[in-house]
Amino acid sequence: MKTNDAMQLAAVQTPRCQAPPLPRLPERSAAESARLKAHVRDLLRRQNAVLVAHYYTEAALQDLAEESGGCVADSLEMARFGMEHPAGTLVVAGVRFMGETSKILNNEKRVLMPDLEATCSLDESCPGELFARFCDEHPEYTVVVYANTSAAVKARADWVVTSGIALPIVRHLAEKGEKILWAPDRHLGSYVQQETGADVLLWPGSCVVHESFQADALAEMKRRHPEAAVLVHPESPRDVAALADVVGSTTAMIKAVQQLPNQEFIVATERGIFNKMSQQAPEKILISAPTRGDEGIAQDDKTRCVWMAMNTLEKVAAVLENGANEIQVAPDMAARARVPIQRMLDFAAEMRKKTMARQR
Repeated sequence: MKTNDAMQLAAVQTPRCQAPPLPRLPERSAAESARLKAHVRDLLRRQNAVLVAHYYTEAALQDLAEESGGCVADSLEMARFGMEHPAGTLVVAGVRFMGETSKILNNEKRVLMPDLEATCSLDESCPGELFARFCDEHPEYTVVVYANTSAAVKARADWVVTSGIALPIVRHLAEKGEKILWAPDRHLGSYVQQETGADVLLWPGSCVVHESFQADALAEMKRRHPEAAVLVHPESPRDVAALADVVGSTTAMIKAVQQLPNQEFIVATERGIFNKMSQQAPEKILISAPTRGDEGIAQDDKTRCVWMAMNTLEKVAAVLENGANEIQVAPDMAARARVPIQRMLDFAAEMRKKTMARQR
């Protein structure tokens, strides 16, 4: 299917990913939460372990990660933190590809996850074997994959990117005349193509949370909140992104809440990010962008990732107690997957070096 002259949606039948019901967080009193956090901190200390959590996990996990010397970040920053931290065990609170990425970059360390069933609709939409065959059928393309993919998919890629660095990398490749095979998120890929003008072949995957945001309802919400700034993650559909004041990664959206003068923000991404936004700018008012009005599904449920919600304090304690849920990536696959990730990290380091040179 042609989308414009320089962008084509791949004719691939991808697996259908059915999200389970949103799990409810365990009910805990303040005293119970405090005892559980103290127990996990003790387990981390005794096992020379560190907790890294994604922005979309529950607030209690994010708070514990930072209180115990870990970090709260996006997926690549989580893995990079693990590389630089001396701990021998990484506990990764997020979804499975994040644990795999941490293992790829920290192959000598033990990597545990609270729940191995915590997957990602983007990852599920792009099985390794199917993707490898598709790449083999299109050898003239440079393969660029989003971080939200399995180790097998990363191992087949030329480049791995995050939403924060996708634009400069694809722009760099396009300037060299390279055509891009992009996977797995078609909305992020469409945004990247629109911004760079690159020749892009899109894998037809999507995020179940970001795809649920609805442009018509967002336009109406903007009319009701005329002073609000609209922040949209680029995994959202193009007509939603077109209404944004800022389109950007999780980190870019957090910075926008801190730096923009607006008092209200309409936020089109997983609402777990509100915890970090509220920490950084407690005086700001945060509003979830509207989702499709599917009958019987509350908006709060649609703006939460069911797989991120599988991570709990109780499960973190359990894996530290019993050593379960260890992430394994075959050494040969890890070695191949590390190449495109390192390519991205080196590109990012070079960008930072040039930026610092310009500021001198």
